[in-house]
Amino acid sequence: MFRGANSINLDSKGRIAVPAKYRGAIVDSARSHMVVTCDPYDNCLLIFPLEHWEATETDLQSLSNSKPLHRRLKRIMLAHATEVDMDSSGRLLIPGVLRERANLNKEVMLIGQGKTFQLWNEAEWNRLTEEDLDVLSSDELDSDELPDLYY
Repeated sequence: MFRGANSINLDSKGRIAVPAKYRGAIVDSARSHMVVTCDPYDNCLLIFPLEHWEATETDLQSLSNSKPLHRRLKRIMLAHATEVDMDSSGRLLIPGVLRERANLNKEVMLIGQGKTFQLWNEAEWNRLTEEDLDVLSSDELDSDELPDLYY
């Protein structure tokens, strides 16, 4: 299970060093094989262990080609999907076209999302986090829209 927000650096070759706390799970579940693609909803990248990508890919393939939004979703996620391998030092090479698409520079955030990661430009992540907190703490928010969480 991947969780947490991790401030990391993109090196000059476009690689990120996966934090050590995730490496064992990646090796165990995916034998270091990962898939990077565009997030169709946010300006970030999605990083999947290969087995979780394959399940998502099956779901995407089952979408209708006759529905324009389904085609768009498939086009964004499938066309940008790139297999990458975590090297023995725990680094992933993020393809240049995807780095450009998500406006990634040296300072990035690797965000655990359970079975996947999001990779964000750090400044954009910080801006969005502030925006999310403002919305969630707003007096105008209809609390019936939020799930009941026990913590």
